[in-house]
Amino acid sequence: MKSYPYTEKKDTRSGFGAGLVEVARQNPNVVALCADLTGSLKMDAFKKEFPERFFQVGIAEANMMGLAAGMTIGGKIPYTGTFANFSTGRVYDQIRQSIAYSGKNVKVCASHAGLTLGEDGATHQILEDLGMIRMLPHFTVINTCDYNQTKAATIAIADYPHPVYLRFGRPVLPVFTPADQKFEIGKAWHVNEGTDVTIVCTGHLVWEAIKAGEMLAQQGISADILDIHTIKPLDQTAILHSARKTRCVVTAEEHQINGGLGDAVAGLLARNLPTPVEMVAVQDSFGESGTPEQLMEKYGLTARHLIEKVLAVQKRK
Repeated sequence: MKSYPYTEKKDTRSGFGAGLVEVARQNPNVVALCADLTGSLKMDAFKKEFPERFFQVGIAEANMMGLAAGMTIGGKIPYTGTFANFSTGRVYDQIRQSIAYSGKNVKVCASHAGLTLGEDGATHQILEDLGMIRMLPHFTVINTCDYNQTKAATIAIADYPHPVYLRFGRPVLPVFTPADQKFEIGKAWHVNEGTDVTIVCTGHLVWEAIKAGEMLAQQGISADILDIHTIKPLDQTAILHSARKTRCVVTAEEHQINGGLGDAVAGLLARNLPTPVEMVAVQDSFGESGTPEQLMEKYGLTARHLIEKVLAVQKRK
């Protein structure tokens, strides 16, 4: 099992904030809109450096999506910022009609996704957003795993002339991907080479997969780990190549079991390479208030739960 030592921990939303400033320095067409959550989205530095390119729309998320769509007509590249629940569930009609339908080049950037929003509870912990946006034509869906990858993704999507949903989060996690990485949309990151089981993971669950891989290695089980940061378009080649080698797959995501990465992978395998699949995800329920650690444990999203699924899927080969 490849080692991933780390020297610092940061939240992925800070990677978004850093990337937004850097890409704005490179591209004068980048603008930013926020729905009264500038601090939470780490957009303060952008606001300070580019005040004429920052638009505070207030608690009016639907209006923000309409404004962003309109700005693209003038050649701007708008990045919208608010919590994932308000970036998708509250404004799905506006995203569908004003952005997806006409293919507007809007970057919908969403923080505080999944259960790890924590104490704010079920009303804020959206767990169906990846599925909602994945179903929309023209949209690309990205879910990053650490600070460096989020920063790199934020920069990369500016040159990608399509609507993008960029999902990141609040918890402080190890920084384990390279600072100088080139983020390739639609291209999986091969975290670890293995032969016994494929672990296909995304977002905060990538670190849990790395921990699970280390523990599995101690049991003599070699895990082939793929970070699928781009849920759509899916890196079909990487997943099928790994599944042919290991003949069993476990998916892992901080999302409902329905509609997200697991369903995308299962559909791919059913159409091309029927393979036993187990899924680590929230089991068709809402969340609740609690610390991120408590919620990850209760809802079955830890390295321990990943190992249980690996042992189960291997029996189905």
